[in-house]
Amino acid sequence: MSNLTATTTLDLSIVIPAYNEELRITPTLEATAQFLAAHPGTWEIVVVDDGSKDGTVALCERLAAERIPQLRVIASKPNRGKGSAVRIGMLAARGKIRVMCDADGSMPATELPKLLAPIVAGADLAIGSRYAPGAASNQTQPLYRRLWSRLCNQVIQRALVPGVRDTQCGFKAFTARAADDLFGRATIDGWAFDLEVLALAKRLGYQVRECGVTWHDDQRSRVSPWKDMWKVIREAVVIKRNLRRGRYGQLAPVAA
Repeated sequence: MSNLTATTTLDLSIVIPAYNEELRITPTLEATAQFLAAHPGTWEIVVVDDGSKDGTVALCERLAAERIPQLRVIASKPNRGKGSAVRIGMLAARGKIRVMCDADGSMPATELPKLLAPIVAGADLAIGSRYAPGAASNQTQPLYRRLWSRLCNQVIQRALVPGVRDTQCGFKAFTARAADDLFGRATIDGWAFDLEVLALAKRLGYQVRECGVTWHDDQRSRVSPWKDMWKVIREAVVIKRNLRRGRYGQLAPVAA
């Protein structure tokens, strides 16, 4: 992969937003690289550091130099939020298919075939779902986390993306065309960036598919259920207002 240029088109890009992930990200990167290396096709992993205060950037740069040459690191400052980091990564990615996943490895690389299958079959956007048929977990998520997730999804489904069971799962795949269009329009830097992208995808007529995946709950999650829920709701109100005021440009359905 050392002969790739900045304009080389790859089969697959994995975009991982990171903020102070020095203690968690190495197993995720190594497992993802190992899985992808065992399959045909060209690929890259793009870590977007969102203004970390620890050694995340240095660690990832060392892994890229010593063990994972397909790894790219984008250092973004100051800290703006997960939405900003994912947007930067998606627009910088070179893959024909672009996947976002979390640094904690809660959705292991072995689940990629399930996520990519709808894209290969013609969908523009695939959502790894914790609630769709076929979903499973090897751990029991704390009750407060389950309630938070369910409540957020119920509130948001009715307001912005009816019909999507799991808007907040951090495991989604996009075609390059859909990623460039949706993230080129997106503006939300915080937790609700998923909602903005999904709401735009629905209104633009992109084919969105959910697929059940097996997920692993990380007990070290930094989600603050009530505080973050209100952040999501506030941002959802902003998205709804932006849609009403035409802030995202012309939303005519895309050509097939």
